[in-house]
Amino acid sequence: MGIEVNGTLIQQYYICKREVWLTSRQLSGDQENENLTMGRIIGEFAYKRDNKELDIGGSKIDLIRTENGNVVIGEIKKSSRFLESASKQLLFYLLQLKEMGIKARGELMIPEEKKKIPVELDSQNERDIIAAIKDIKAIIARDTPPGPERNKYCRNCAYRDFCWA
Repeated sequence: MGIEVNGTLIQQYYICKREVWLTSRQLSGDQENENLTMGRIIGEFAYKRDNKELDIGGSKIDLIRTENGNVVIGEIKKSSRFLESASKQLLFYLLQLKEMGIKARGELMIPEEKKKIPVELDSQNERDIIAAIKDIKAIIARDTPPGPERNKYCRNCAYRDFCWA
């Protein structure tokens, strides 16, 4: 399968491995899902003074700016509910930039909660992301998806019909 690992797959990996496989097959979740719609609206209207959306490889960084001569990238989220997976997504972007020779730091931005959470790529985080990329590639290579596993995110998931219909 020729799909490239991107930030979306990284975020999904830390929530649901089945969702990773479904996304890799271009199977979209419910696009009318309220959470997806709210996320798009917040991303569009928050932080208007910053530069929006930088494409790197198959990934799209929500926001980029310079601060005291340093590059800062931001990932805008609707809430802090997915803090771990959002942090890993941001770490993935920081790793991509590092591989391009660009040193940057990250910020998770949650405008509805007025939060900015710093995210730094250290050696342990880098090893974790590299291991996740390897595992994602193995998931994508499978002929069938991993079985559904209930977790606290299933109830509002845009992909729930693929698992529980």
